[in-house]
Amino acid sequence: MARKKIGLALSGGGARGYAHIGVLKVLDELGIEPDYISGTSIGSFVGSALAAGMSVAEIEAMADAVRWRHVARPSFSPRALLSNAPMAGFLSRHLPGTTFEELKIPFTAVACDVLTGKEIRIRSGDLIPAIRASCAVPAAFLPITDKKGRVLVDGGLVAPVPIEAVLEMGAETVIAVDLLSSGGQFQRVPKTALGMLFTSAMTLLRAASDRDNVKANVVIVPEIAHIRPDRMRQHDECMRLGEQAAREHIGAIMRLVNDQ
Repeated sequence: MARKKIGLALSGGGARGYAHIGVLKVLDELGIEPDYISGTSIGSFVGSALAAGMSVAEIEAMADAVRWRHVARPSFSPRALLSNAPMAGFLSRHLPGTTFEELKIPFTAVACDVLTGKEIRIRSGDLIPAIRASCAVPAAFLPITDKKGRVLVDGGLVAPVPIEAVLEMGAETVIAVDLLSSGGQFQRVPKTALGMLFTSAMTLLRAASDRDNVKANVVIVPEIAHIRPDRMRQHDECMRLGEQAAREHIGAIMRLVNDQ
């Protein structure tokens, strides 16, 4: 009997998304390759790279090369502090392909239609605008207008951990990585407007991710809540904590994979 189709759902979490890479390291060691991948916000950034066929080492190298100037610049717009337009150039230089159809593993990037509040699951066409839309935190980053005229923002508003998206793709079992539900608290009040915005948003999203996690078979929650989501310089700690959390779930993951 063939094994059940495995879905990997990667949450949002800003710069704390480096923890996703730590989880991927453990899955790679176990020889587990998902059949379907979904990602919200930074989860779409990491998930698209894995779906494109990049190795975990290549994804880590790409992530290590990221600086804020590669993914953001001032927007000069009253609608947001920043634009993530530079992300397009960075992704085009690093990803092996720029369309969903070129990906080796089926992938869904989750965004939100800001006018209707509906979850938008993007899985065809141009890849990079979809990732930018999924990462467009409202007020922090300018929204992305797609070819249908929809104004899209960060999918974390409606699907912080995109479990339903990967189930819809055909996954029979789901491994979810939730960077929003860890129990720690931020050690200091943010000193910047962007830091305050991210901190407030994470507080709101934590409850939503807790509700959705019951739909996954295994939920990996790295203990990274003490790390602010705008702190790229803590990427090594995030990766280490992601790997640590995944190792604590190896037994459950292997039982899931071996359950025919």
